[in-house]
Amino acid sequence: MNTLAFVTFIWLCSMIAGFLGSLTGLGGGVVIVPLLTLAFGVDIRYAIGASLVSVIATSSGAAAAYVKEGFSNIRIGMFLEIATTLGALAGAFWAAHLPTSTIAVIFGVILLYSSYLSGRQQRVQREIDRPDPVASLLKMDGSYPTVQGLKNYHARSVPSGFGLMFLAGSISGLLGIGSGAVKVLAMDQVMHIPFKVSTTTSNFMIGV
Repeated sequence: MNTLAFVTFIWLCSMIAGFLGSLTGLGGGVVIVPLLTLAFGVDIRYAIGASLVSVIATSSGAAAAYVKEGFSNIRIGMFLEIATTLGALAGAFWAAHLPTSTIAVIFGVILLYSSYLSGRQQRVQREIDRPDPVASLLKMDGSYPTVQGLKNYHARSVPSGFGLMFLAGSISGLLGIGSGAVKVLAMDQVMHIPFKVSTTTSNFMIGV
């Protein structure tokens, strides 16, 4: 394969990765890293570095549109980003010390979970009468547009979600992916934030 064909192929695959990453909130790294390592034999550590740059660019573009449309919750995203940043520092430290084979196994497990998350049905939102005190204090409740108009929602279990975000940041720093699977899990399943808001806020956080 000559240089032009190589660049063209990578460009097309990156477009697909960007589309999937922005659509699901998982980040395009789940496509970029396997592509570089399996198809082109790139060392996984170099693939992780290249993926981080790609994921940030992809999610930044998608995040701008979602924020403008009123889907992303910026207050939740910025608060949880504290945990992901600390986790990313820990993940980057381990990336320099773990064997390549161990990193590859961890990446495979995350890929399997990401596939499960993308294919599962959205959780039915439950009406919650009592507001979460931490969410109320931090003013995390919000609304998002639907065909019927704006729909209100209330964040729950903020400390648990914060802890999962540290894990998400560690995965991101270790594997070079946006770790959107864990971020969406924390917001959708633990904090009871609507799935659409969870995925768009995940994109916003990855792009920050």
